[in-house]
Order: sequence, then C-alpha cells, then structure tokens
Amino acid sequence: MPEMLHRSTARFRLLAPLGLLPLLAGCNMVVLDPAGDVARQQGNLILISTGLMLLIIVPVMILTVVFAWRYRAANRQATYKPDWDHSTQLELVIWAAPLLIIICLGALTWVATHLLDPYRPLARTAPGQAIAAEVRPVEVQVVALDWKWLFIYPDQGIATVNELALPAHRPVRFRISASSVMNSFYIPALAGQIYAMPGMETKLHGVFNQTGQYTGFSANYSGWGFSDMRFAVKSLSDADFAKWVAATKAGGGTLDRTAYLKLEKPSEKVPAQRFAAVEPQLFDAIVNMCVEPGKMCMHDMMSIDAAGGAGIAGIHNVRRLSYDKYAARGTEPGYWGQRYVGALCSSPLMASADIPDAAPVDLAPLTGAGLPSPETPAAAVTAMIRRPAAASPQS
Repeated sequence: MPEMLHRSTARFRLLAPLGLLPLLAGCNMVVLDPAGDVARQQGNLILISTGLMLLIIVPVMILTVVFAWRYRAANRQATYKPDWDHSTQLELVIWAAPLLIIICLGALTWVATHLLDPYRPLARTAPGQAIAAEVRPVEVQVVALDWKWLFIYPDQGIATVNELALPAHRPVRFRISASSVMNSFYIPALAGQIYAMPGMETKLHGVFNQTGQYTGFSANYSGWGFSDMRFAVKSLSDADFAKWVAATKAGGGTLDRTAYLKLEKPSEKVPAQRFAAVEPQLFDAIVNMCVEPGKMCMHDMMSIDAAGGAGIAGIHNVRRLSYDKYAARGTEPGYWGQRYVGALCSSPLMASADIPDAAPVDLAPLTGAGLPSPETPAAAVTAMIRRPAAASPQS
C-alpha cells in the first residue's frame, strides 16, 4: 500500500505541470509583437535591454551553481586558499563587464527616449518608409471619462464612445485629456501609454502597419468602474475607414455641450456609441474646464492672472467656487453660476489647427537633444539661449 501511494504521488508530480498549461491561454504577446511601428520599436527596446542585462545575469547564475558544486565540502580535489583575498584580473572582469553594459544601456535609452518621444510627429510609418511632407496625420481628440473613453474626430466632424477606428499606414496624432481624475490611455498594439489629466493636454503619435481588431484600455486605476474602461480599436484600410466615417455620419446624433455634460456622468460597461456631429471646439472647452455655460475658461483665468488681475471688473466676480462635478456639473442649470468663477470676457479658444506641433523627427544618428549641430557658431547659440520670449499673454 505505501508503495502504491508513493507511485501515485510520483505520477501526480509529473502531471502537475500540465495543469499550468491552460493558464498560458491568457498570455498575450501583443507588446512584443504589435501592429504599429512605434510599438514595435518599443518592444525591440525591451528585448535589447533584456538581452544586455542577461549578459551578466546568466553567467552569474551559472557560475553560482558551478562554484557551489566545485568547492563543495566533499570535493577534496578543489584548491583550498583560506588566505586569498584579492585578484586584479578578477576585479577588472567583475567591474568592467557591468560598466560596459551600463554604458550600452544608457546610450540605447538616451537615443530611444528622443526618437520615441510621444510628442514628436512620426518621420516614418515603417522601416524605410518615410512620411512625405504633404501627408497630414489623422487627428483624434481623446477624453477619459468615468468610466469610458470619448473620441472626437475634428476633421471628420464625428465622435464615438468606446470605439476607435483608424486608417492603417497613416500617422495618427492623439490629443488627450480627462474630465475628472488622472487616467492612462494605452493601446499596446499601437504605441506606449500616456497619461490623461483634467485641465491638461498630452499628445501621442502612432501608426498601424496592418489592419485588424485590437483593444485599448485604461492603464491607471481611476475608481469603481476602472476595470471596464476598455474600448475596441479597429485598424482599417482607407476605403473601409471612409465607409466607417460615412456610416457614423448617417447614424445621427449630435455631441454638443449639453450632451457632453450628460455623457461625462459616471457610468460603467458603456456600449459603443456614435455621434454624427460634434460641437466645434468642444475638446478645447473640456481642456480649459469651461464646458458649462458662462464659466470662465482656464486660459482666460491665466490670462487675467498674467495681466495682474481683472481690476475693478473683478471686484464683483466673487461667486462661490466649488468644483464638485457629481453634485453640480450638469445637474442644476439654474445654479451653475454660483459654483464657479463666472466669465468676464471670453477670448476665442485656440483651434486645433492653430496649435503648433513639434518638428518632425530626424532619423539621422543623434548627437544631442536640443543641442546645436557642430557647424553652428557658438555666438549664435548664445544669442538663441538669451533671446527673450517674443510673445506675451493677452488679457
């Protein structure tokens, strides 16, 4: 009986690892095998960095086992030197190898950090495929809501919720913000994650190199419905993208400020929605936190502060400020003006086309980030650094 029990236990131990195989079904290699050039470069950076570090880790692990076996107490053939304490050759190997790897990792990280800066427009859609100067990227304005994603296409005049469609082989420029708490916008198949914050705008550039269905989600905990902040991502051909835009416009519905105030209320597991029209500059109002009628926009408030205050006009602008969106925003139309600073005058919001973008990426070998090229005279560099700002804020 004990022998049979021992055999059963041994068989169970052999079969136990097989029980872990179903868990591998949840593995997804999209980070290391993405569908976009930017994400692929980031994946290659992970692989190269891991390989460089393994040059130290693997030999150390192997030598640990070798030393433990060779110099075990039972091995009488091993040399015993209790007074040994130093070897110059060994010290050179121990310190030189990690130093060289750190130098390689530092150089690799420095170059990749600047070439893969999410704020910089793309210079290529794939290796060897440069972007022509006349090609304009597809612009998508992204707003992280509780707990869903809003996508506005200003050039197409449409908007969607929890559904993102992009044409393949065309650069995409995301302008990202949030309605309440900080979030993180992440499409592993396209590019790295970047934060979405209220009252601020971040940017991300990417491109799909193949068509297909992918998934995007929130990579930063943002409350009760965070786990359901997932959205479908469709990489389409130019013809299919045009059909998708036409179908969205034919579906009806307008996303104006009133509709947005209702949409931004917390909700979970929201199905995909489409809007055939969008109020112009809605995204800019969201970033400036002035979607509500009569509320002073953030850029107006900063302009007044930069001018030293509003003077006599600001004496009576003392409305009670209470940024409690769940108790006030969009719920009490008659009392909106009592819960925030009212607008004195409203300068027009800057349109998306008026916002300057960064210069295209130069894929030539980098010699310095923001540094002049070697042929630039030193005097010109000094003058450029000391040159005062040409523009001043307007009130």
